[in-house]
Amino acid sequence: MRCLPSLKIVIAVLLLLPVSSDALDRQPNADYRARRQALAQKMADGVAIVFASTESEGPDATYGFRQDNNFYYLSGWTEPGAALVIVSEIKPNENVPGRPYSEILFLPVHNVTQEKWTGPKLGADNPQASAITGFDRVVNLDQLPAELARIFAGGSASVFVDQSEDGTPSPSASSLAWLRRTNSFPMRTAMHDVKPLLAQLRVIKDAGEVELIRHATNSSIASHLAALQMIKPGINEHDVDALMQYQFLKHGSERPAYAPIVGAGANSTVLHYSADDAPIEAGDVVVMDVAGEYSMYASDITRTAPATGKFTDRQREIYDIVYGAQQAVLKAFRAGRSTLTGRGTDSLYKVAYDYINSHGKDLHGQPLGQYFIHGLGHYVGLEVHDVGDNTAPIPRGAVFTIEPGIYIPEEKLGIRLEDIVHVTSDGSVENFTASLPHSADEIESAMAGTYHPKK
Repeated sequence: MRCLPSLKIVIAVLLLLPVSSDALDRQPNADYRARRQALAQKMADGVAIVFASTESEGPDATYGFRQDNNFYYLSGWTEPGAALVIVSEIKPNENVPGRPYSEILFLPVHNVTQEKWTGPKLGADNPQASAITGFDRVVNLDQLPAELARIFAGGSASVFVDQSEDGTPSPSASSLAWLRRTNSFPMRTAMHDVKPLLAQLRVIKDAGEVELIRHATNSSIASHLAALQMIKPGINEHDVDALMQYQFLKHGSERPAYAPIVGAGANSTVLHYSADDAPIEAGDVVVMDVAGEYSMYASDITRTAPATGKFTDRQREIYDIVYGAQQAVLKAFRAGRSTLTGRGTDSLYKVAYDYINSHGKDLHGQPLGQYFIHGLGHYVGLEVHDVGDNTAPIPRGAVFTIEPGIYIPEEKLGIRLEDIVHVTSDGSVENFTASLPHSADEIESAMAGTYHPKK
């Protein structure tokens, strides 16, 4: 059965609208400069060369061009085809003359024909280019080899680039090949991957990033509250998906943070179920793992609801165990000590697993730990599964998810409860999704329209 055809038409129209880069809620130039300076300090005497994505490398043309995450993190620049160079300071001594910190943004030369289709682009010829972008210097991209020759004139250097040694796509691959053909690097240049250094920086969010993630979360909260009041037997998973995307777009997000997951019945036990195209039947639970992206920053939220508005005794039993595991994790968390993964005493995964494995049984009398089949959570930021070492202690400033779950295919019963939280400067946990229902009673109240969000 298909429902809400008019709503689906609205969604289709919204998805075809171009998303202007000017619409992004960009942080002040000083924030991006601070990140470039922090990277320079981590490189010691190194030089970083980072490239933007090109139009052809954008991940999803449906939603318009989206910038490479690392390039955006350092620059705040949303247009394709650019590059940046960061040169770390070297203190002078008897052997080295030294050099100051410097930074250059390279912008493509104007292509008048292309701009008739894509609109005017900022170029290095604009006298306001430096003020607009926040870079000390803005230069035409075709001058990059000459600028590198000038930087490396003193001899060999350590160069940090976005390498793709593990096979992952890199916007730098073709551009680095171009630089090598122009002999831009000295013979003794040592090449390093810049991604691990950027991951160390990105895991700790500044105040502006926190607010962007909060905005993405708030738009996604609206999606979940609307879906909880919509769900009933007879509608289709896709109807719920469509409503949720409409709601987070309506509340400011520009695109989904990831492929939405709406799975009912047996589909609730499939972690990355993506078809979202089966009928919801009485007796099902519905897992909704859906969130939007706001100004490049993701959220990630999951709620599980009974199709009829009331959990069965068994569904409530399993739901309460998952909810109890999440509460146990929040109670156990210690900033700078707790880790997302592992089996040690500081592992939040272990806290959740031990709780699930010691509460309740399957239909054969076996513990439920075997049905907790994924990690407890992950960092969130410019990517929904953001960079960061899940084995390392979670630092102040981090934003991550807490998402225990139990999935029992034999019973067509999957329950996941996912919140997104922020570690504040005093080490406490701020739950961005506190206003959503959490307990089974709250879920049922939300479905009945009687839930009152927490302040």
